[in-house]
Amino acid sequence: MKSDAKDPHPGAVWPIWKISIVLYPLAAGAAAVNIFFIGLIGQAVGFAAFPPQTAVWLGLVFGIPFAALFGRYIRNLIREAEE
Repeated sequence: MKSDAKDPHPGAVWPIWKISIVLYPLAAGAAAVNIFFIGLIGQAVGFAAFPPQTAVWLGLVFGIPFAALFGRYIRNLIREAEE
């Protein structure tokens, strides 16, 4: 729904890469927690446990593609809301 008033910030739509950079800390933290929990489940099954440091480092690595996917998803939601 568009109003009659002019948009004070025309073209102020964030690109996906900016949204992804903002969301990276959330994605990296969520990935680290999930990897740590996967390690705990693996320990219950009989595998060696992940140390928390390993989970954090893997979370930092896996946070990059997760942030990119989440950024694209958020951008599509913004585009859909603007229509």
